[in-house]
Amino acid sequence: MLSKVTAANPSLQLRELMAYAMSEEKVEEEFLRYGTNSHRFLYVAENEAFIGIELKAASRCEIRHIAVAGNSRSHGLGSRMIDEVARLHGIHEIFAETDRDAVGFYRKTGFKIKSLGEKYPGRERFYCAKTLPSKWRVQL
Repeated sequence: MLSKVTAANPSLQLRELMAYAMSEEKVEEEFLRYGTNSHRFLYVAENEAFIGIELKAASRCEIRHIAVAGNSRSHGLGSRMIDEVARLHGIHEIFAETDRDAVGFYRKTGFKIKSLGEKYPGRERFYCAKTLPSKWRVQL
């Protein structure tokens, strides 16, 4: 389902998807970070969604960006991307920091939610974390 993005520049389709998760002005900058940071990985799913992660340790990662195109939402694509990334990288713990708009998605996907308070003026932020089943961990 997931395809790793290896292109030097984001396609128009990927740009549009990435703009769901960040301002359009940040798309090029963030795309470049995925291409130059060996701990970051960017994946697309069915040209309808994308997920960007950053490995923090051997079995721990942060969801840096995730978005699903409007017409494909509420069909489980976001949670399937999280599951697949976890299996691909042998992730035991996955976490994200988000705003109130995305907390419902993370809660529905089984993440534990903790308020970080008003981290930016007028914007409450949340820490979302999930421990994954041991069957997804890399067997050494």
